[in-house]
Amino acid sequence: MKSDCLSETKNLLENHNDISANITDCAVVVVPEEIFFTIAILGILENLLVLIAVGKNKNLHCPMYIFICNLAVSDMLGSLYKTLETIFYIIFCKTRIHTCQEAFVRTLDDIVDFMFILSLLGSIFSLSVIAADRYITIFYALQYHNIMTPKRALVILVIIWVFCVGGGLAMVFFSYEIPTVVFFTVLFCFMFIFILCLNIHMFLLARSHAKKIALQPTNSAHQRTNMKGVVTITVLFGVFLCCWVPFLLHMLLVQFCPENPYCICYMSIFPINGTLIMCNAVIDPVIYAFRNPELRRTFKRLFYC
Repeated sequence: MKSDCLSETKNLLENHNDISANITDCAVVVVPEEIFFTIAILGILENLLVLIAVGKNKNLHCPMYIFICNLAVSDMLGSLYKTLETIFYIIFCKTRIHTCQEAFVRTLDDIVDFMFILSLLGSIFSLSVIAADRYITIFYALQYHNIMTPKRALVILVIIWVFCVGGGLAMVFFSYEIPTVVFFTVLFCFMFIFILCLNIHMFLLARSHAKKIALQPTNSAHQRTNMKGVVTITVLFGVFLCCWVPFLLHMLLVQFCPENPYCICYMSIFPINGTLIMCNAVIDPVIYAFRNPELRRTFKRLFYC
């Protein structure tokens, strides 16, 4: 799943351009690099603002916000990878300052591809632990602070990033191997089912306990806060799927049906899929700010200090 993959896709589209024109009538979509670059910079700045806000507000120094910061870092990596890719392309290829030798370009591709995989895996696992954190908050509210301590949260993050680094290296060196693609596809589906089941279970619990909550006003505010967190993670996951699934589908088509005219037609919109990934990093901080009053107040203090 490489930026190399971007080169491979372009080659496929060029080689089969006449076929796609005659059979599918699909023109290759072109998105200006300036648009990619602008969205990427915006994503970096927004997520950096989230990290600064959480760091400055001591009320936000808890496991849930540690996990949100982890998601922000993952989003930043996704934006940063495209920023670096664009800069490398402009400096070393477009302006001809450096000859675009194949070995040099491949090394740069490996670097930005590694960051891309870190972003993808980091986002998936961040959403998973945020969902699990909300689950523990609702089902084990009284034991939450004993179960999910800041120290355990940090240990979880270390484990996540060790796996992400290993997965990134595996994809860089074995991206053309079908077992590698199948493994990451299965992993993605498993995490999707995990998050979906947690959210469905929490919503069903909320519905079944609605009358009990109404009869317990002292706990209703707490329960509403918890369910608001569930809605937030659901929205975040929905946005993640909308932004990443088109690209992941593209990767599968590149591996399994590169000659099929219908697959070629879908691959012609590859730049749009890349734009969606960039948009994910821009949308997530907006969701935090809209759904979380404490974080929203912190943003206001940062802007009006």
